[in-house]
Amino acid sequence: MEYHFTDEKPIYAQLLDFFKIEIISGERAEGSRVESVRELAVKAKVNPNTMQKALTELERIGLIKTERTSGRFVTDDKEKIATMRTEFANSEILAFLKKMELLGFNKAQVIKLIDKNDAENAANATDATISDKTANAAKGE
Repeated sequence: MEYHFTDEKPIYAQLLDFFKIEIISGERAEGSRVESVRELAVKAKVNPNTMQKALTELERIGLIKTERTSGRFVTDDKEKIATMRTEFANSEILAFLKKMELLGFNKAQVIKLIDKNDAENAANATDATISDKTANAAKGE
């Protein structure tokens, strides 16, 4: 994963969000080993202390666990991961709705925009599939 940091919040908090997303999306498998602080810090191009702070917070909230002589591992608690996924989604939805409200949209208008966008995306996906099939047919596949 490539890390892109912003000035909006501290780097450790952004790392925390990156790891949360990797875990709750299944990109980091349940029970999988987490690389060392040093390895992760090098990959992310951050100070190891910053990475340690993010990992400590992940451990505090229960998404990773430390096994004394073996290292850190992603939790295998499916319920914990499902709960975090729902909490994360709710947080993202609330932030989105607040932004839409600042732009002057009410809930009904936002739902209408989402439905319109969803229909347009579905139409575009269908067009792309048809184009792919046409191109493949032209190639003789």
